[in-house]
Amino acid sequence: MDIGEIGDRLAIEQVLVTYVDAVDRKEWDRLDDVFTPDAVIDYSSTGGPGAAGSYERMKPWLESHLAMFSRTQHLLGTTLMTIEGDRAGCRTAFTNPMGYPTNAAGDYDAAGETLTFFTCGGWYRDTCVRTEAGWRIEKKVIEDAFFLR
Repeated sequence: MDIGEIGDRLAIEQVLVTYVDAVDRKEWDRLDDVFTPDAVIDYSSTGGPGAAGSYERMKPWLESHLAMFSRTQHLLGTTLMTIEGDRAGCRTAFTNPMGYPTNAAGDYDAAGETLTFFTCGGWYRDTCVRTEAGWRIEKKVIEDAFFLR
Protein backbone atom coordinates (compact mmCIF):
# COMPACT_ATOMS: atom_id res chain seq x y z
CA MET A 1 0.00 0.00 0.00
CA ASP A 2 1.43 3.38 -0.92
CA ILE A 3 0.92 6.61 1.01
CA GLY A 4 -1.82 7.76 -1.40
CA GLU A 5 -3.91 4.64 -0.78
CA ILE A 6 -3.39 4.94 2.98
CA GLY A 7 -4.64 8.55 2.81
CA ASP A 8 -7.67 7.49 0.77
CA ARG A 9 -8.52 4.72 3.23
CA LEU A 10 -8.32 7.10 6.18
CA ALA A 11 -10.46 9.70 4.36
CA ILE A 12 -13.10 7.11 3.45
CA GLU A 13 -13.13 5.77 7.00
CA GLN A 14 -13.71 9.33 8.26
CA VAL A 15 -16.77 9.66 5.97
CA LEU A 16 -18.19 6.38 7.31
CA VAL A 17 -17.64 7.50 10.91
CA THR A 18 -19.13 10.94 10.22
CA TYR A 19 -22.29 9.23 8.93
CA VAL A 20 -22.91 7.30 12.16
CA ASP A 21 -21.91 10.23 14.35
CA ALA A 22 -24.34 12.57 12.55
CA VAL A 23 -27.16 10.01 12.86
CA ASP A 24 -26.51 9.38 16.57
CA ARG A 25 -26.39 13.12 17.31
CA LYS A 26 -29.41 13.72 15.05
CA GLU A 27 -27.42 16.39 13.18
CA TRP A 28 -29.08 15.74 9.85
CA ASP A 29 -27.46 18.58 7.90
CA ARG A 30 -24.03 17.04 8.55
CA LEU A 31 -25.10 14.26 6.20
CA ASP A 32 -24.66 16.75 3.35
CA ASP A 33 -20.90 16.32 3.94
CA VAL A 34 -21.24 12.52 3.77
CA PHE A 35 -23.37 11.82 0.69
CA THR A 36 -23.17 12.97 -2.90
CA PRO A 37 -26.26 15.00 -3.89
CA ASP A 38 -27.38 12.15 -6.20
CA ALA A 39 -26.72 9.36 -3.68
CA VAL A 40 -29.04 6.39 -3.37
CA ILE A 41 -29.82 4.92 0.07
CA ASP A 42 -31.46 1.55 0.70
CA TYR A 43 -32.57 0.60 4.22
CA SER A 44 -35.16 -1.89 2.89
CA SER A 45 -33.77 -4.77 4.92
CA THR A 46 -34.83 -2.96 8.10
CA GLY A 47 -38.46 -3.45 7.10
CA GLY A 48 -39.43 0.20 7.28
CA PRO A 49 -41.96 1.50 4.75
CA GLY A 50 -40.41 3.70 2.08
CA ALA A 51 -36.93 2.78 3.26
CA ALA A 52 -35.14 3.29 -0.06
CA GLY A 53 -34.64 6.18 -2.42
CA SER A 54 -32.61 9.24 -3.28
CA TYR A 55 -30.58 11.07 -0.66
CA GLU A 56 -32.92 14.05 -1.06
CA ARG A 57 -35.88 11.86 -0.02
CA MET A 58 -34.08 9.71 2.52
CA LYS A 59 -32.55 12.52 4.59
CA PRO A 60 -35.98 13.65 5.94
CA TRP A 61 -37.08 9.99 6.10
CA LEU A 62 -34.19 9.26 8.48
CA GLU A 63 -35.05 12.24 10.64
CA SER A 64 -38.71 11.28 10.97
CA HIS A 65 -38.14 7.52 11.45
CA LEU A 66 -35.40 7.93 14.04
CA ALA A 67 -37.17 10.68 16.00
CA MET A 68 -38.67 8.19 18.47
CA PHE A 69 -35.26 6.91 19.54
CA SER A 70 -33.84 9.06 22.30
CA ARG A 71 -30.67 6.96 22.40
CA THR A 72 -28.73 5.35 19.55
CA GLN A 73 -25.12 4.33 19.30
CA HIS A 74 -23.92 3.03 15.95
CA LEU A 75 -20.75 1.03 16.55
CA LEU A 76 -18.65 0.36 13.47
CA GLY A 77 -16.46 -2.72 13.21
CA THR A 78 -14.14 -3.82 10.49
CA THR A 79 -14.34 -2.45 6.96
CA LEU A 80 -13.39 -4.46 3.93
CA MET A 81 -12.44 -1.81 1.37
CA THR A 82 -11.50 -2.01 -2.29
CA ILE A 83 -10.29 1.19 -3.95
CA GLU A 84 -10.08 1.47 -7.73
CA GLY A 85 -9.08 4.97 -8.80
CA ASP A 86 -11.76 7.44 -7.68
CA ARG A 87 -14.24 4.76 -6.53
CA ALA A 88 -14.27 2.52 -3.49
CA GLY A 89 -16.44 -0.34 -2.35
CA CYS A 90 -16.81 -0.83 1.40
CA ARG A 91 -18.48 -3.46 3.57
CA THR A 92 -18.50 -2.39 7.22
CA ALA A 93 -19.83 -4.39 10.16
CA PHE A 94 -22.10 -2.46 12.55
CA THR A 95 -23.98 -2.96 15.80
CA ASN A 96 -26.61 -0.44 16.86
CA PRO A 97 -28.34 -0.40 20.25
CA MET A 98 -31.40 1.87 20.11
CA GLY A 99 -33.49 3.06 23.04
CA TYR A 100 -36.95 4.53 23.02
CA PRO A 101 -39.01 5.82 25.94
CA THR A 102 -41.77 3.57 27.24
CA ASN A 103 -44.14 3.41 30.17
CA ALA A 104 -43.34 -0.28 30.68
CA ALA A 105 -40.46 -1.47 32.83
CA GLY A 106 -37.21 -1.00 30.95
CA ASP A 107 -33.70 0.31 31.34
CA TYR A 108 -33.39 3.48 33.35
CA ASP A 109 -31.03 6.23 32.25
CA ALA A 110 -29.43 9.07 34.18
CA ALA A 111 -31.97 11.58 32.90
CA GLY A 112 -34.76 9.67 34.64
CA GLU A 113 -36.31 8.38 31.42
CA THR A 114 -37.57 4.79 31.23
CA LEU A 115 -36.26 3.25 28.04
CA THR A 116 -36.72 0.04 26.14
CA PHE A 117 -33.74 -1.07 24.11
CA PHE A 118 -33.22 -3.31 21.14
CA THR A 119 -30.08 -3.93 19.16
CA CYS A 120 -29.64 -4.53 15.47
CA GLY A 121 -26.53 -5.43 13.58
CA GLY A 122 -25.30 -6.18 10.12
CA TRP A 123 -23.22 -4.55 7.42
CA TYR A 124 -23.21 -1.25 5.59
CA ARG A 125 -22.36 -1.73 1.91
CA ASP A 126 -21.14 1.63 0.63
CA THR A 127 -19.95 2.84 -2.73
CA CYS A 128 -17.77 5.89 -2.21
CA VAL A 129 -16.48 8.32 -4.82
CA ARG A 130 -13.78 10.95 -4.78
CA THR A 131 -15.28 14.40 -5.38
CA GLU A 132 -13.83 17.90 -5.40
CA ALA A 133 -14.94 18.12 -1.75
CA GLY A 134 -13.29 14.79 -0.85
CA TRP A 135 -14.64 11.27 -0.54
CA ARG A 136 -18.44 10.92 -0.34
CA ILE A 137 -20.93 8.05 -0.23
CA GLU A 138 -22.73 7.56 -3.53
CA LYS A 139 -24.70 4.48 -2.47
CA LYS A 140 -25.48 3.01 0.95
CA VAL A 141 -27.23 -0.32 1.46
CA ILE A 142 -27.91 -1.98 4.81
CA GLU A 143 -27.60 -5.74 5.10
CA ASP A 144 -29.29 -6.70 8.36
CA ALA A 145 -27.92 -9.70 10.23
CA PHE A 146 -29.87 -9.68 13.51
CA PHE A 147 -32.33 -7.93 15.84
CA LEU A 148 -32.16 -8.51 19.61
CA ARG A 149 -35.01 -7.41 21.83
